Amino acid sequence: MTELSSLVDASSAADGFAARLRVQTAALHRRAERAGIIAALLRGEGGTHGYALLLRNLLPVYAAIEEGWRQVGPLPGFAPFARPAFRRAGRIAADLAVLHGADWAASLPLLPAGARYAARVGRAAAAGDCGRLLAHAYVRVLGDLSGGQTVARVLGRTLALPEAALSFYAYPDLPDLAAARAEWRAALDRAAPLLPALPAALREAQVAFRLNIALSEAVLAEAG
Repeated sequence: MTELSSLVDASSAADGFAARLRVQTAALHRRAERAGIIAALLRGEGGTHGYALLLRNLLPVYAAIEEGWRQVGPLPGFAPFARPAFRRAGRIAADLAVLHGADWAASLPLLPAGARYAARVGRAAAAGDCGRLLAHAYVRVLGDLSGGQTVARVLGRTLALPEAALSFYAYPDLPDLAAARAEWRAALDRAAPLLPALPAALREAQVAFRLNIALSEAVLAEAG
């Protein structure tokens, strides 16, 4: 049994943290699905350039999340979130090379909205703030494991992207994504008692969705 799956049946005084995150971000989650470049891509619009621009601006966000886990991952209760299976930064960079060539970093701009998003995550990581870091990881990682799979299927169909350009959404080490999502939520509930301020973590998840919405809209505007 993996360290993550060992948390599934563990009891916790703060059981329900994952559910509280879901409820308190539900409206923002719906907005994010209908905003900017994400909505355009799901309609079959936005194009390969728009998708590449989105990835270019998400890359520093994931790099900041993963750097945060490198710092706090050894702490009891947080190692499950730092598992290599969830790391996406390297896969995003590989997809960008397929989508936009080896010079993607020079030819695709880091937009102000992307820089602000990455800086917000970076501050949480630098401070070792596990609650805020968990909030950002919750929004991105669980999103990738669930709705992100729909995005990948749409992109493969409407933009005819090969699998080599969609590795961001591939989890070869997680054969059962439904189980992985359940395990991730259980790990959130288990980690909750270790957080000094749950309300701050819940607020940060709302901030994370707003940053996602702002970035999605900025990418759509830039992509034209």
